[in-house]
Amino acid sequence: MSFVDKVKNKIDETVGKGKENAGKATDDRHLEYEGKGDQTSANLKQAGEHVKDSAGNVKDAFNR
Repeated sequence: MSFVDKVKNKIDETVGKGKENAGKATDDRHLEYEGKGDQTSANLKQAGEHVKDSAGNVKDAFNR
């Protein structure tokens, strides 16, 4: 996972958490759920990047 991808995913996750908290504070369920969705999306992207990293590590191990 590149550093830039990690930062982008963390920003998306943080923005989502902010939306969730703002939605809770203002009793706006739509905003709260949108924030939760943003966090889930960021977490899935991070998981996908981890899979890519793992596949690359396995490939490198076999190429030695």
